[in-house]
Amino acid sequence: MQYLRNHLTYEIYHDLRESVGWKQYMETQAREALALSRYDVVVFDEDADRYVGMGRVVGDGLYYLMVDVVVAQDWQGQGIGSEIVKRLSQYIEADTPAGGRGSIQGIAEKGKEQFYEQFGFKSLPNEYFGSGMRKGI
Repeated sequence: MQYLRNHLTYEIYHDLRESVGWKQYMETQAREALALSRYDVVVFDEDADRYVGMGRVVGDGLYYLMVDVVVAQDWQGQGIGSEIVKRLSQYIEADTPAGGRGSIQGIAEKGKEQFYEQFGFKSLPNEYFGSGMRKGI
């Protein structure tokens, strides 16, 4: 597996969302959002010759939001999602100035909250998603 940073394109984004049955955004809207990402990680499986995972960070330097953490279904359960979250977290921690602090948040699909809790996130249930996940640094 290759973990590529700041490599996410609309085509990869679209295909990975589709691979897990997530609703798509309008292409122009998605392209604009992707351009505003602070950081992203894309996972490429050389043997299968396809992209199998992604995740990205948006934020303003005080608040960071992990979004679009996706692993294609046939590749789930292999630690890929955990490695994506680890790499996104490392970026955020490195981006936070020495002596500074920030807040990392994420959005979990219903039923996936426990995945984020293993990284120290706390669940903030709401009516729209499984939960918002929050972790201070």
